[in-house]
Amino acid sequence: MTHANCPRCGGRLARDNDSGRCTPCQAAERDRLSAPPVVPATFWEHEPVRRALAERHLGRVIRAYRCHPYHGRVALPQTVVAGRFGITQAQLSRVENGPPLVHLDRLAHWAQLLGIPASCLWFGLPGQPYRADDHAADDRHAHNSVAEQGEPAAMAVTVDGASTQGGGATDRRRFNAMAALAGLAAAGHPYLLTDPANVPRNIGMEQVRLASSLVQDFRRADAAVGADQLCDVAVQAHARLSTWAARATYSRQVGDALQSALADLGIQASWLATDAERRHEARPFLNEAITRARIADDPRMEVQALTQLSMLLRDSQPGESLHCAEAALRVSARWATPRLTTLLHLRRAHTYALLTDAGGFSREMTKARRELERGPHEDDLGFVDFVNEQEVNGIQGLSYLALDKPDRAAQSFRAIIANPSPGHRRNQVYYTVHLSEAAYRQGDINEAARIALSVLPAVSQMNSGRISRRLARVRSNLAASRQATTATRQFVNAYDQAVSV
Repeated sequence: MTHANCPRCGGRLARDNDSGRCTPCQAAERDRLSAPPVVPATFWEHEPVRRALAERHLGRVIRAYRCHPYHGRVALPQTVVAGRFGITQAQLSRVENGPPLVHLDRLAHWAQLLGIPASCLWFGLPGQPYRADDHAADDRHAHNSVAEQGEPAAMAVTVDGASTQGGGATDRRRFNAMAALAGLAAAGHPYLLTDPANVPRNIGMEQVRLASSLVQDFRRADAAVGADQLCDVAVQAHARLSTWAARATYSRQVGDALQSALADLGIQASWLATDAERRHEARPFLNEAITRARIADDPRMEVQALTQLSMLLRDSQPGESLHCAEAALRVSARWATPRLTTLLHLRRAHTYALLTDAGGFSREMTKARRELERGPHEDDLGFVDFVNEQEVNGIQGLSYLALDKPDRAAQSFRAIIANPSPGHRRNQVYYTVHLSEAAYRQGDINEAARIALSVLPAVSQMNSGRISRRLARVRSNLAASRQATTATRQFVNAYDQAVSV
């Protein structure tokens, strides 16, 4: 490390940065000082945490929580956690190293502050009474079974204690997820359905390659069936492999490769959650992926996670979105390919537009187009394969909509339709829906309805909550329009019929 590198993540610091840390790391430090982070479910499967919970000693649970790898290379200081609890550092030290706490009110309050799932606790939380039978098994997911042969109606899978036979929509979703896991296991990922007690305790490169190939299988399946069908499958797979990795032993070399593979799987699960319009589930996967990438010293995986996080935060936290894209540019400064740089400038351009900063948008869009003209590169990372002229026009159109320039947005979206990219049909459908929105905002109600009606069959087949939600907004706007025409009524009726099927 030199004075020009962030000591927390290793990223290059700007020349005028005199704080000693990059902006994302400063933000992460502020966040962890103010409130406990939102952690993924697999956080509680980490062996020291599991052991402390089994000992029913909340002080040891807190110590294991502070030292969890999720928080980075350096454990959370006692002063930070003590501040959240409203006690001193000395008091927390006595809690961690002294006898177990027995005061139920304090146990419940602190467990809620840390976000410990009720299923992991040996006492009840307010409004969630403790039930001993919920904790009888060491791992409720360990004995899920899937029939190997027979008709689908005869299959019964138990997930989280609920059988799919005779259940509702949630049970059917769980059934589909476990059935898909069974298919992935049959395709070469056997540990996804194996009792965790029976999987190998030692992990080698062969098992790491299996985990890496699983990500590719998810990407192919995503292109075929859509995120709505796969999101739960990816979450289940990530949880199982993370649990297995937390319990196993391996060498330093294998460990680094395994951390990178799990980071990649977490990024894929985050994307599926985002596209399925379950954004609240996406960020913990990316936070974990960034931590794993840094543990493995894998800057390429870190950049991929930061790029995805920039997109995820774009609407809700545009300032943080800009910081993430800037951090990705900084980390990849020495090895970034033109398409990666194009994507990062597009992320920043769209965010500037959402902030109504037309100058920032124009500047970043110019940089993106300049980088795109340099063409593909043999060292391109797999996740930038969609970055082409269509994507540049699409982000430009979205940005013009954010800047309230629907006429220029429509021009950008029409350029996509005129020059389609067959390998990225989902993006084309997404931008076509936005073309309908642009036409509506231009005041051309009939054209908006005509475009929406033409793209409706493709949206129905995409299984993308993100696209479906956008088309639903178009439907609401057209239905509420005072200029109702035959075209608008035809689309609204067709949409309602498609949704009800």
